[in-house]
Amino acid sequence: MSASQTSSSDVPADVPTLLVKIFGKDRPGITAGLFDTLAAYSVDVVDIEQVVTRGRMVLCALVTEPPPGLEGDLRATVHSWAESMKMQAEIISGLGDNRPRGLGRSLVTVLGHPLTAEATAAIAARITKTGGNIDRIFRLAKYPVTAVEFAVSGVETEPLRTALVTDAARLGIDVAVVAAGLYRRAQRLVVMDVDSTLIQDEVIELFAGHAGCEDKVAEVTAAAMRGELDFEQSLHARVALLEGLDASVVDKVRSEVRLTPGARTLIRTLKRLGYQVGVVSGGFTQVTDDLKERLGLDFAHANTLEIVDGKLTGKVTGEIVDRAGKARLLRRFAAEAGVPLSQTVAIGDGANDLDMLNAAGLGVAFNAKPVVREAAHAAVNFPFLDTVLYLLGVTREEVEAADTLDIV
Repeated sequence: MSASQTSSSDVPADVPTLLVKIFGKDRPGITAGLFDTLAAYSVDVVDIEQVVTRGRMVLCALVTEPPPGLEGDLRATVHSWAESMKMQAEIISGLGDNRPRGLGRSLVTVLGHPLTAEATAAIAARITKTGGNIDRIFRLAKYPVTAVEFAVSGVETEPLRTALVTDAARLGIDVAVVAAGLYRRAQRLVVMDVDSTLIQDEVIELFAGHAGCEDKVAEVTAAAMRGELDFEQSLHARVALLEGLDASVVDKVRSEVRLTPGARTLIRTLKRLGYQVGVVSGGFTQVTDDLKERLGLDFAHANTLEIVDGKLTGKVTGEIVDRAGKARLLRRFAAEAGVPLSQTVAIGDGANDLDMLNAAGLGVAFNAKPVVREAAHAAVNFPFLDTVLYLLGVTREEVEAADTLDIV
């Protein structure tokens, strides 16, 4: 589906207007032909909306009434022109412009694989029950997931988000609700967690594989990500198991890191749109610095493994990047980028990402643990990181255009 809409200055409520609706098989020249026909009657355009779905067009034009005595001729001419184009026409008399949209405007993005009629009906019904009105629906993508965007008015963003996110898990879909406004296309900052978000791996487990202590490290990591252990304590406990590893293992681990599907596409598209992108990690600079260079990231911060005489000491140096630290870094990156915190997007999967997700203008839980999904502004439960783009209103066509450019 594609759609376009424009509107002119306000028309008084008592001014007679005509709604001209044309529908049928889409072909070049329909829009120009309709307005060429209307131009002969000296009408002004009040509003236009055009939608094309699988080759079928619906074109609506709200125009002022023609001079006295010409409305009948206008109607006959439009119907005759439509018939010549093998289209159908409908013309409805009325007064004034469209009724104004209610206060409180939001954009609701729904992701489904597939997106069922049942889920769509439930979302639409929930919007109505919250007092909202659906002004427009637009498809953002058809693969790897179906993504549609609802423009909603008449209800504030927060209560709408609460209502829809509650339904999303039950319906097996992902929903994001953000306030509508110009900021949607303004310069923004996107900050991601690294382990199990930007990459498929837990970096410390890769190191542990070379130290022969994978099982012990994995147990501590899982408990920490569930929020059952203090992150700093668990970090020190896990790093201590790496004591004595040769520093050459760093290059081996870098070569083993696997980017999450869609990671390059996400970053390439964001950069093309003028966004700044960073990562924060409870992992290690030995890996994040490499990712920053490879992917063209603007910011990167993580813990640093101490290396002395070519060996890992089993310690980390500097300030620990923990749950609170990630939120501080988000704020620091935003200040350096000159981007208001409300314009930031944070993406993460674990309990230690929660402060960062809550601090951001939009916090996205990516294939996250239940405690994170419940607390975040939005959740994505598909294995493709680039689906996050749809939550930002980026269409699949824009994604594909970015894929043709050698940006990262």
